[in-house]
Amino acid sequence: MTIKVYNTLSRKKEEFIPRDKKVRIYVCGLTPYDYAHLGHAKTYVAFDVIIRYLEYRGYEVFHVQNVTDVEDKLIKRSKELQKNPLEIADFFFKDALKDFDRLNIKRASIYPKVSDHIEDIINFISRLIEKGYAYESNGNVYFEVKKFKDYGKLSHQSIKDIISGARVSIDENKRDPVDFALWKKAKEGEIFWDSPWGKGRPGWHIECSVMSTKYLGVPLDIHGGAIELAFPHHENEIAQSEAYYDKKFVRYWLHTGVLTVNGEKMSKSLGNFITVKDLLKKYNPMVIRLYLASIYYRSRADFSEENLESAKNSLERIYNAKRKLDEALKNPGDGSSLGDTVKRVKENFEAAMDDDFNTPKALAAYYDLVKEINRSADSASESQLLEAKKLFEDIGNVFGILMEEKKGDLEEKLIQLIVDIRDELRKRKDFEMSDKIRAKLREIGIVLEDGEKTTWKKSL
Repeated sequence: MTIKVYNTLSRKKEEFIPRDKKVRIYVCGLTPYDYAHLGHAKTYVAFDVIIRYLEYRGYEVFHVQNVTDVEDKLIKRSKELQKNPLEIADFFFKDALKDFDRLNIKRASIYPKVSDHIEDIINFISRLIEKGYAYESNGNVYFEVKKFKDYGKLSHQSIKDIISGARVSIDENKRDPVDFALWKKAKEGEIFWDSPWGKGRPGWHIECSVMSTKYLGVPLDIHGGAIELAFPHHENEIAQSEAYYDKKFVRYWLHTGVLTVNGEKMSKSLGNFITVKDLLKKYNPMVIRLYLASIYYRSRADFSEENLESAKNSLERIYNAKRKLDEALKNPGDGSSLGDTVKRVKENFEAAMDDDFNTPKALAAYYDLVKEINRSADSASESQLLEAKKLFEDIGNVFGILMEEKKGDLEEKLIQLIVDIRDELRKRKDFEMSDKIRAKLREIGIVLEDGEKTTWKKSL
């Protein structure tokens, strides 16, 4: 069997043929100006499962995920907090990694930061100017979209369609409204670097072209990210990268579907996002991970706690099967139908994952195995139990759900205990003591937000 992936560029499933046995994958990373939310986790769990399956199939994977620590949202946040944007980005990026570690998301091979690659970016832009694809205007540098004849091939729209759309900003410095910024002239009070065009900073799109190709070469085997990045971000990446290298930038474009809340995209701008940190206070990390992994990566999904509860029940059955296997191996029987199930499940699991990483179908196969283990492990022979255990663990590791929750996290549990005690004091109208607790927590960087139930977060 060969793996087939849905390529956004061609809008069809294609046989996956990487450059060699080492798969080079780039996934658009965080712009860390706030706490990571469940929408982020959906994308990174999806690509983590994809990477784990590629490794299961014998590939070596080199995974690059950028950190956008220079960007408009960060500059805005830095003004609000009166802190250096790089300091803010560092705080929230490290905090997100801790959350993702708890979700058992394998860390990327490298996390390059924009601020560490300014010279590379300047050199890349300079070459685009030399080749006639970019121009300087009043301290800014823009990519001249009409010079790149294939512009729009990822989003499947013409330049005329793009210009008539609502997503093109009007800028008197541009030759054409559709042109996009490679370098932005610094405004008063903004972070900047010196360049041949004056003090400024990189545009958003150029960073990914520079850092992905620096560490992975061209073409990349897989470029991944959320579907909302396909245009304009990934479209612009293609234009500037292929203009620079004169060759194909990416073999396969994979995009994850949007996570919604009550039908609306989960985002910070809409204020409807659920942070990973808050959800981890209520659910075992593996419950959250199983819920996210059970969503077909390209699907749009609406968040519900009912689905989390369903994932919780499924995880209990999985862990029960694990215990059953371990117990049965201590005193194996003389045979059962478990061996036939193992063979069928392996075939069904691989067929599902080979078909564009269809995790719902792959999990359905896994649940067949779990059901049979729970039903007949007690009477199975040792050889059948060992076969079942191997497949059980192999599939569980692809989904990344066999990691028991650490009994640590003592700091968070102690903070929550203090918050709960304070809530009791407030109910008793002992406001003097509750205010003292709030003040003391604030001193050590813990901010309380009182509502129907008090919540807390770490301050910068």
